[in-house]
Amino acid sequence: MADHLASLRSRELYANPDRYRRAVADLNRLLAVAARPYSVRLSLTDYEDGSLSPVRSADLLRAAAAPDTNPFYRWFRGRLSEILAETPVSHVGFSINYLSQALTAFAMIGVIRREHPSLRIVLGGGLITSWMRSPGWRNPFAGLVDEVIPGPGEAPLLALLGKTQEGAHERPDLGGFSPADYLAPGTILPYSTAGGCWWGRCSFCPERAEGNPYRPLPPERVREDLRFLTRKVKPALIHLLDNALSPAVLKALAADPPGAPWYGFARVTPHLADPQFCLQLKMSGCVMLKLGLESGDQAVLNALNKGVELKTVAAALNNLKAAGIATYIYLLFGTPAESPETAARTLSFAKAHTAEIGFLNLALFNLPADGPETEGLASGTFSAADLPLYRPFIHPVGWNRGEVRRFLEKEFKKEPVIAAIFISDPPFFTSNHAPFFVMAASG
Repeated sequence: MADHLASLRSRELYANPDRYRRAVADLNRLLAVAARPYSVRLSLTDYEDGSLSPVRSADLLRAAAAPDTNPFYRWFRGRLSEILAETPVSHVGFSINYLSQALTAFAMIGVIRREHPSLRIVLGGGLITSWMRSPGWRNPFAGLVDEVIPGPGEAPLLALLGKTQEGAHERPDLGGFSPADYLAPGTILPYSTAGGCWWGRCSFCPERAEGNPYRPLPPERVREDLRFLTRKVKPALIHLLDNALSPAVLKALAADPPGAPWYGFARVTPHLADPQFCLQLKMSGCVMLKLGLESGDQAVLNALNKGVELKTVAAALNNLKAAGIATYIYLLFGTPAESPETAARTLSFAKAHTAEIGFLNLALFNLPADGPETEGLASGTFSAADLPLYRPFIHPVGWNRGEVRRFLEKEFKKEPVIAAIFISDPPFFTSNHAPFFVMAASG
């Protein structure tokens, strides 16, 4: 297993997809076996407890009350003790962004509350923000956590320490992180050019439902930051974390390359229908763009207010392929606007463009628990979940999850040209490791 871990940190492995699949499959099996005594289903991408749910506050409190039942207990208890012994602190913050992190994060909180009761515990992150922005939010963690902060936390955290935020933006400091601890062939530099989404109009969008504003950095500041950080960190890859990179930022990157290979999410805009612009992106270091197409049917895209024209998508895919930029395409099935007929048209669109699609991600639509579009849909609630992110619903034309799954498994994935694309997707790490395969293939 040590050899597998070492190989994931070497560039050579990404030139051999079969060896890569063997390495991650073996590591995943090891995690699964190690977690069985704890009644936990553990993988490289998920954490699922057989008896506790991260969307039930009572279960999160139980995880905090019995942290020693967590499979990571021995490691994080020892590491927390080391950190607190090295650096005297008054506050400890936890940023929880995904459901798979929640139960273990609360187990860690339980250790700190039990062994360091004088420390104040602060909770934030994307998942916490989603919970707190729900109309029915009532803080169930008041007896365990001292402060719960939604959204950007810089100013509130400084206020807790009796300070004020002097500037609107602070350049990221990665000094406390060791690149050797990550399963990647070099340092990956994460950077956000904006908070929220510059488009902000898509139906069922959590950003819009939660009222998260669009907060972009000026393109010149993005250029300055990336130039400074690439000189200091010397990353193997820059991961731009935005929900969607704005045209202004893409133009800035094309005009002034950041100095390292990069990738990120983008919307299909007319800029990408310009062959010369795509070539400039490639010359700037763009390795891959993730594109949230969602559907290959224009009526569905219009109903979801995606602001995307399929003819523009076709031109963009062709131009990006010609420029040497890989595409990671996201498709969403089972939305209220979709039907079996429109899903079949998405399959036809994907088949027509398999030569230009590098990777595919297929997702089933989840109805957000709150938001303006949920009204008018026959829906219910998940039993015993007081912190739900989604709710079940009855599809307007009967295109329910069972039918959608059967379509994806029996028809979409069975198409030979589509199946060939799925084979290239890095298992477990998917889009996070895909750029390394693209760079290995291009030499």
